[in-house]
Amino acid sequence: MKQEITAVLADLQLLTVLAQTRNFTRAALQLGISKASVSARIKELERAAGLPLVRRTTRSVTLTEAGLRLVDDTRASFAHIEQSFLRARDSAGAPGGLLRLTAPVALGRQRIAPLLPDFLRQYPDIRIEIELTDRLINLTQDGFDLAIRHTQAAPETHVATELCESRSLLTAAPGYLQRRGIPAQPADLAAHDCLLYLRDSNVHAWSFESIAGRTRGRRIGVPVSGPLKANNSEVLREAVLGEMGIGLLPDFSALEDVRAGRLALLLPDWRPVGFFGEKLYAIRPWTPVVPRAVRCLVDYLRQRFNGGFEI
Repeated sequence: MKQEITAVLADLQLLTVLAQTRNFTRAALQLGISKASVSARIKELERAAGLPLVRRTTRSVTLTEAGLRLVDDTRASFAHIEQSFLRARDSAGAPGGLLRLTAPVALGRQRIAPLLPDFLRQYPDIRIEIELTDRLINLTQDGFDLAIRHTQAAPETHVATELCESRSLLTAAPGYLQRRGIPAQPADLAAHDCLLYLRDSNVHAWSFESIAGRTRGRRIGVPVSGPLKANNSEVLREAVLGEMGIGLLPDFSALEDVRAGRLALLLPDWRPVGFFGEKLYAIRPWTPVVPRAVRCLVDYLRQRFNGGFEI
């Protein structure tokens, strides 16, 4: 009996991960094994237990009452074991292990990816898997250690470290401005071709706040339209550079082109608000013990992003 219990301990821990992710594929990714192995081990656990532990559907996985009870009874023990192991590993020497990271596509390509080679040279025992996506990911369910996001405010349910400030820039190519003129106030944008970030809503308006003169603090919304919508700031930047219209771009994406004179900044007395996030954060799920690899990457990014993206 003792041998049988020992043999299923690893599968019990797999069941706790499956309860978290509710998906065989995500559980397999988090544990670094194949989806087929997850399915086979759960079936073996059910055979050993003598009753069903998992309800399988085409879309998701849920636990039976017996499965939930098993997870509730063992979750704290496995968490304690994991914490103890992390403490032991972190005290053993150089930081190491697999770190799963996610970031928005444009930010990841332009600002995160170029920094990773130097980081991995500094910490050769750390391995990184990076997934670039603009959709919001459930870090715990999908098994990610860290997310880099530009947002208005960090989620209270996670631990967030501010990396730097970020802002939206209203830009256009000099050639477009020569043809169509330079807007003097936000209301003028209604008569221009504006290149829009594709969101769920069909209502498109840009909001601005006055940062100069007697109207400081005043906010105004302007309905805008144009020939192109895209859900990626790199696509919009290329369209702005191609003289298709005026675009709102995150500073990290437009910075080099503004410095080189390929893009001009518009409406200097007004600040775009409520568009791209105003700060860049490193966000992680709360855990009692933070792996050294995660701490090292956060510290590294905070140092490299110190000062933000100044024009």
